[in-house]
Amino acid sequence: MWIYLIQGLGFGLAAASQPGPFQTYLISQSLTRGWKRTLIAALAPLVSDGPIIFLCVFVLSQVPGWLQQFLHIAGGLFILYLSFGAFKSWRGFDVNAPQPEPKIGGLPKAALMNALSPGPYIFWTLVTGPVLVRGWRETPVHGIGFLSGFYIAMIGTLAVIILVFGTAASLGPKVNRALLGVSSIALLGFGLYQLWKGFFGT
Repeated sequence: MWIYLIQGLGFGLAAASQPGPFQTYLISQSLTRGWKRTLIAALAPLVSDGPIIFLCVFVLSQVPGWLQQFLHIAGGLFILYLSFGAFKSWRGFDVNAPQPEPKIGGLPKAALMNALSPGPYIFWTLVTGPVLVRGWRETPVHGIGFLSGFYIAMIGTLAVIILVFGTAASLGPKVNRALLGVSSIALLGFGLYQLWKGFFGT
């Protein structure tokens, strides 16, 4: 079991540390809403990954090309929507006024963001899925150990990211606004890249 637990910890750390649209979204939310209100969003993979793991590991042996393209397009459109929201927050930034709360925010929005990103589908199909299936076939304890290590490392790393960027507000409003603008641009880039992969990628 310990081998699978260690593998899960390593994969979880790698998945959370890899720059991507979900991580950028968490950063922008940390800058806008503060780390206390954003910290719950670190649990988003626990909410959205269940169906993803089921589809990728127990149903799909390989990700079909058309499905991968669809996920890129859907994810790209949603990321562009998040970029626009971050841009509006940057444009209307006022240090003397509280930031408006979105109608859908925190954990639900973060879970939707993660579910519409093609990364988890590809990751669980091509990387972690085979390890999970092999461990589960040996004994369910190995599979549970792998999943436990994966999500302990992933959620812990995401929480650290939220805490680090959430405290950026203490550096001053100009720095906070600048970082929010950078996150908006980064989300825009990720969204356009996902659309390009969906329409022109293989």
